[in-house]
Amino acid sequence: MAPPKKYPDELRSCAVRLYRESDPTPVIRRLAEQLGVHPEALRNWIRQYEVDRGERGDRPTITESEVLRRLWRENAELKRANEILKTASAFFATGS
Repeated sequence: MAPPKKYPDELRSCAVRLYRESDPTPVIRRLAEQLGVHPEALRNWIRQYEVDRGERGDRPTITESEVLRRLWRENAELKRANEILKTASAFFATGS
């Protein structure tokens, strides 16, 4: 289970919208201070927004990230099941 988010989704979306709609574009550090959030958090929200809108290609979209997490969990579960089956197979092969 993922830890709770430090900042609410509404704050995230408002902060990104404020950054994107401001003219001239504000300095991220200054805007973050005004909103009471960490500058790197705001920078990451802006980057993720741009990725999800197809403006950047250097990170996975939210959907791709969710699929990857699900596949990693499934892969780990299958590896555990494989280990159990190997152990059981070895146990029964020895004739115990």
